[in-house]
Amino acid sequence: MPIDTPAVTDALKALNTAAERIWSESHVYWPTLSVETLPSIDSTNSELMRRARNGQLAPTVLMAVTQTAGKGRRGKAWASPAGDSLSFSIGLPLANGVALAGLSLVVGVVLAEQLAPSVQIKWPNDLWVNQQKLAGILVEITSMGNQQYVVIGAGINLKTPQLSDSTAEAMPPIGLNAVCENPPPVATVAHQCVSALIAALHAFQTAGFAPVLPRFNQRDALVNCPVQLSDGQTGVAKGVTAQGALRLARANGTMVDVISQEVSVRPCAL
Repeated sequence: MPIDTPAVTDALKALNTAAERIWSESHVYWPTLSVETLPSIDSTNSELMRRARNGQLAPTVLMAVTQTAGKGRRGKAWASPAGDSLSFSIGLPLANGVALAGLSLVVGVVLAEQLAPSVQIKWPNDLWVNQQKLAGILVEITSMGNQQYVVIGAGINLKTPQLSDSTAEAMPPIGLNAVCENPPPVATVAHQCVSALIAALHAFQTAGFAPVLPRFNQRDALVNCPVQLSDGQTGVAKGVTAQGALRLARANGTMVDVISQEVSVRPCAL
């Protein structure tokens, strides 16, 4: 889609409005924080990772109206037509001693709370409503000297995508327009989600995931569900640990803790 279409122009104006509000509320946590908006980019995550590898480690929020090569977990593509979704990434420099276990779950909790009461979190990185995917989360990390630069990306469906091939997606999508009776405008969604995340990420540096666990438990989409891991294991999901690992009860009576880097999870019939 050309970057000068009315849809792109309107969406960019909305993101600029959100950017001003985000900076006003969030620079107290990272005084050098910059909030940028773009009409189009290949991927907000890719751009912040490129900058980090070039030594640009400033705290940055990057929002784009459209992405031409949006990134999902395990290399999956994420499309974002103008006005139909919200795509953003947050890049933050953290000391190497900061443990990142459970970070994607903190992001999921914060986004779910900002979007709607019916939103659940599918461990480790998706937001669901009635087993339909509303949003995806991608966390990437690069180390630079004594710092690690963490990029947290999110793609939120504002409108339910129209798929040309319904079998192309394992999980059918849903948009915020189908979840909320009166869906908020993109400026409101961007402002509330990003500002809440900046505050939560600041707290995460010292507190980690454990204080957020009770809030996660209230929105756990998989608890007590039969699941199959990408390595072929099956079992019943029994919540997560204070470090963010999935607790899997296997048929042989053993319990195993699964970290997010190892698997993806799908509900299944046992």
